[in-house]
Amino acid sequence: MQKDCISFKDTGYFSKLICDYLDEKPSLKVLYNRYPNIENFKGQIKEKKESYNNETRTVLVKTLQSQYSNVNTSSKTLKNIELLSQETTFTITTGHQLNLFTGPLYFLYKIISAINLSEQLKEAYPEYDFVPVYWMASEDHDFEEINYFNLNGKKLRWNKSVSGAVGELDLQGLEAVHDLLSQELGPGVNADWLRSLFKKAYLNSDNLANATLYIANELFSQYGLVVLDANKKRLKEAFIPFAKEELLNQTAFKSVSNANKVVQSISETYKVQVNPREINLFYLTKNLRERIVFEEGKYRVLNSEITWDKTALLEELKTYPERFSPNVILRPLYQEVILPNLCYIGGGGELGYWFQLKQNFEANNVPFPVLLLRNSALIKTKQQAEKLQKLKISNKDLFLKRDAFINKRVRKISNIDIDFSTQISHLQEQFKVLYKLANQTDPSFTGAVAAQERKQIKGLEYLEKRLLTAQKRKLKDHVIRITDLQNELFPNQSLQERHINFSQLYLELGEALITGLKNELEPLKKDFNLLIS
Repeated sequence: MQKDCISFKDTGYFSKLICDYLDEKPSLKVLYNRYPNIENFKGQIKEKKESYNNETRTVLVKTLQSQYSNVNTSSKTLKNIELLSQETTFTITTGHQLNLFTGPLYFLYKIISAINLSEQLKEAYPEYDFVPVYWMASEDHDFEEINYFNLNGKKLRWNKSVSGAVGELDLQGLEAVHDLLSQELGPGVNADWLRSLFKKAYLNSDNLANATLYIANELFSQYGLVVLDANKKRLKEAFIPFAKEELLNQTAFKSVSNANKVVQSISETYKVQVNPREINLFYLTKNLRERIVFEEGKYRVLNSEITWDKTALLEELKTYPERFSPNVILRPLYQEVILPNLCYIGGGGELGYWFQLKQNFEANNVPFPVLLLRNSALIKTKQQAEKLQKLKISNKDLFLKRDAFINKRVRKISNIDIDFSTQISHLQEQFKVLYKLANQTDPSFTGAVAAQERKQIKGLEYLEKRLLTAQKRKLKDHVIRITDLQNELFPNQSLQERHINFSQLYLELGEALITGLKNELEPLKKDFNLLIS
């Protein structure tokens, strides 16, 4: 693959908070622990090594060995699981929902970022080992967010009535999706491989978590990826003290509420991603995942008849820790308790809510991980790249929103000047003289001068808009060509990585898709990648 880059800020698709973080704005330092560069991992290793419980490490390894007992994986992944038993081994973690057939393309970017960073850290710190981990969000219950994927402009959806944690869902109904996928893929070696991957994952597994594990393993085991389903009793036992603190003292509610005030005090433009509840735990059993609340002196599970007093609740937690499921506020804490983790790799929205959590980690005496924005990329075919070059469309212009993109292109290729900014500036300079004259004679006339200025500027803007519309009609064929090209690269006027499924690119590229991304994505480089396949 050929590679070029553009800054995240210049794409226009990333929040001010994320762009300020990438620029290492000093006022944000209070929201994170260490910035993601190679040198800062030295301190992160030391801090995590001193705090991580070796008993938890043993449980983690045994859980993974059990999870992989029936999985045909690589020797590298098996070695990485064994390495996790050593005090000198740490993890680099990314997480994702159990989207059908991996969901959006950035699923690949997240995992490759974790794999490449692990390898980069091994080069920098050869006395330690680093294991890339994909954390499956198996306890989620937002089925509507994960039950589809997009291929060739079509949405392939899994229709099913569900309840409870998605990881435990049976796979009934996916035969129909398999049949639709088979038709859509068409003939060819790569199409056959994709059909086989879907069939083996979803028609031969017993639940959604195991199917997702199978796919991630098939795609990335050669690089030593370890997939973790943390919805396990032995792992939840390590979280009992933190769940107890949450139930009795509402620690997360207090600390995250305060952190949210800090976020907005830094900049009113920063968006608070999540708001804490007084208790940030669900009660989880078969076909049930509902919030735990404290009302009228009793703990109870919403939309059920389940209630406890304090003593009974703590006994339930001790006996059945697997029934206590952290929500989005506590899941990161659970992750960092059970993993020897140094860094979490996520998208812009994810990092946005992680920035709200540092105070809660401090309140629970758990090291806050390094936060790294995952790699992002736009993949163009050679034909698309040639068209862009022929049309003289720059990478920066390509990321403009639709109307701005068309308007800029029409102005650029038009044989008449449709940019009235010079005339407007000249008009404003003339009105400065009129304002001065009004103030010298009768200041009350400044309002009339201002009204006339607005009227004339508005007239020029209207004329410019009319001329631009007329020129668009005249250059209709060119407008169609450029908008079709932008539509191909930005489906639904969104980033390619947030919309299409990896299978759409795999059809053409096959294994070269994964190897190409592995070779080109650099996790610590702070740019958006533009790749030519």
